[in-house]
Amino acid sequence: MDTRSDDQQPGNGADGAPASAFYGEDGYVSAAFLDRVNAAIEADDAVALRQAIAPLHEAELGDLLEALDGERRAALVRLAGDQFDLTALTEVDEAIRLEIIGALPPEKIADAVKQLDSDDAVYILEDMEADDQEAVLAALPFEERLRLRRSLDYPEESAGRRMQTEFVAVPPFWTVGQTIDHLREDHNLPDRFHEIFVVSPRFDLVGSVALDRLLRSARKTRIEEIMGEASHSIPASMDQEEAAMIFERYDLLSAAVVDDGGRLVGVLTIDDVVDVIAQEADEDIKRLAGVGDEELSDSLLSVSRLRISWLMVNLVTAFLAASVIGLFDATIEKIVALAVLMPIVAGMGGNAGSQTMTVTVRALATNDLDIYNAGRIIRRELGIGLLNGVTFACLVGLVAGLWFQSAEIGGVIAAAMNINMCAAALAGILVPLLLKRYGADPAVSSAVFVTTITDVVGFFSLLGIATWWFGLL
Repeated sequence: MDTRSDDQQPGNGADGAPASAFYGEDGYVSAAFLDRVNAAIEADDAVALRQAIAPLHEAELGDLLEALDGERRAALVRLAGDQFDLTALTEVDEAIRLEIIGALPPEKIADAVKQLDSDDAVYILEDMEADDQEAVLAALPFEERLRLRRSLDYPEESAGRRMQTEFVAVPPFWTVGQTIDHLREDHNLPDRFHEIFVVSPRFDLVGSVALDRLLRSARKTRIEEIMGEASHSIPASMDQEEAAMIFERYDLLSAAVVDDGGRLVGVLTIDDVVDVIAQEADEDIKRLAGVGDEELSDSLLSVSRLRISWLMVNLVTAFLAASVIGLFDATIEKIVALAVLMPIVAGMGGNAGSQTMTVTVRALATNDLDIYNAGRIIRRELGIGLLNGVTFACLVGLVAGLWFQSAEIGGVIAAAMNINMCAAALAGILVPLLLKRYGADPAVSSAVFVTTITDVVGFFSLLGIATWWFGLL
């Protein structure tokens, strides 16, 4: 929960003055501010440190934690004491978050969790070890512990994990006046909300009322007369990425989250959805490169373990491509120019395949590519591959012909280039589609297979055409 007043929001100091000195011109934490914080930590000066971090927003405090080394992070948390805003842990890498949480006693974490919105509290608790998580939950009041347990029971990366359990719900028979009086008198309401949900006695979601509609209605008007339909509600078990797509499709600021029985259990807000979109995009980019959930703060050994599995797969596929070359060793011995030209054909095919694959994987992730338009998109990509293949075939064929003073060499590589560019376009779209069809994650698996196909087809077409054309069979 962000308890700062408006003049202490991002970029504002305690006196309302801009805290521009925190960031340098390059957008990173300024060296001057880091020196100030490091000096306070080295002097073990809690007062100076607290004065330095007091104006910081949770996101700025998160950037500061990531800019410090491990020992100084722990010292900052210790010196800041109760002034340390635990919400900042939602802004840092998982490794840093776990490092700081591990250094704090459960009682201190529980005290801080009481001040957080439920979605932020769950974000911090879900990464903790089961025993530590239980210790923190046991120190919380019963009602709050129950709400957090319910959120933690939902699957990881689901709407139920990301939802906020603080919301405003009223029965349909209340009047506008009763509702407004309730909003003024209840001190347990969320800090910010955009709509009021209307529920039955069983807490079934029956509708919602936007705040502007409420404030423009007469006090005697019943809520059921001004409420809208309960559209775009999100099942708590829905994947967070699908929930984000609903927000994007319908331009939502918030949406009700319901359980399997249709009962209102929480609300998903746009600030959480923005984080989800950034997180999912980050995961897709990393998976395309085969680095999984790697973070910059991860240790050397953990990063090595994450990367080595896909490097091993790449090694196997490299031997497969090498075996194709081995089939034509006699051809290469007689026409040495082919050894020089092979990387050009394979490299161009690999780059073309990566372009198509990246677009395809992203289209699958956003549901822009489905069974209804797949045929049209495949034909489009094949057309692009053919057009680019002809363009680069002419260019590479001309250069190779002049380089080796042989029109035949130029023609061979031109034909191979055209074939491989078309194969790359097809592989770039068909491989992700097939992996998706059989339940594999295209973002994780596509790159290895697409690269293998373009290497094998590139080498085989160049060497095979040369062997046939020059009569070396």
